Amino acid sequence: MSQTAAFDSIRSGLIPFFRLPQAESDFEGFRAVLLGVPWDGGTAHQPGARFAPVHVRRVSATMQSYNPLARADVLRKVAAADGGNVPVSPFNPGLMREVTETAIGQVLAAGAVPLVVGGDHSVALPCLRAAARKHGPLAVVHVDAHLDTSGREPWGDPYHHGTPVRHALEEGLIERGQLFQLGIRASWADANESALVTKHAGHIYTMEDIAVDGVAALMTHIRHEVGKRPVYLTFDVSGVDPAFAPGTGTPIPGGLSSREALELVRGLRGLRMVGADVVEVLPALDHADLTSHLAAHVLFEALGALAAQ
Repeated sequence: MSQTAAFDSIRSGLIPFFRLPQAESDFEGFRAVLLGVPWDGGTAHQPGARFAPVHVRRVSATMQSYNPLARADVLRKVAAADGGNVPVSPFNPGLMREVTETAIGQVLAAGAVPLVVGGDHSVALPCLRAAARKHGPLAVVHVDAHLDTSGREPWGDPYHHGTPVRHALEEGLIERGQLFQLGIRASWADANESALVTKHAGHIYTMEDIAVDGVAALMTHIRHEVGKRPVYLTFDVSGVDPAFAPGTGTPIPGGLSSREALELVRGLRGLRMVGADVVEVLPALDHADLTSHLAAHVLFEALGALAAQ
């Protein structure tokens, strides 16, 4: 299904992701559905990620449908729609998780792949719950500066944006040995912070590992390890160096370049991707929409991965 013509988009005054057709609840016939989850109630430092879906939609409207690196007309090959935003209350984190899991479940029930723009990283947990309920335990590719295996200790809340991987592991949403964390470099509370990932036989690739081995080699290894399992991508823009993605509330120097980040997502081609999210874009701290543009291109490359399946 093709994009709306640029002039028609201007005339309507509406800006859906990539100028795609809009679908509120009937997702039958679509291969992918893009959704916003405007929630930042799990943020420990700088709020504002709830506004990311608006800005990522806005910049994505400038993009065309043909991906020369994938050699595919992605938006013609993959029937995709903008499913709007999940209607979350900014004051009720439990309700956010409930309605987000329900919304993602509706997309999955229609046979489509959900591609989500947060919001902070706590929105990933209900997405993972819905995907695992549909497909069983998942392989998860997690791009981030942080492990996200924290508990309630730092802030007194078990569901802040530093906790989704902990819950996903403890709830059995991720198959043993099928967690792949890339870009890790943030400081830890102590030497045991990686213990939960190690307990579940997860794989941690620091920026030093990526510098030595390169993104292409690591993604070849990950594709081999994942095989035919259902795979979910959760992409925190803090995984990218703040020189390339300044619009985030937890910037950590020394991360991926934009080129490396997009190469990483392209490395998912050939895998059975069943969902993805891009989180922690904070437009108020962005410069020249750099981070929003990056998020839009991550989504575009995810669509390219679906086109290659």
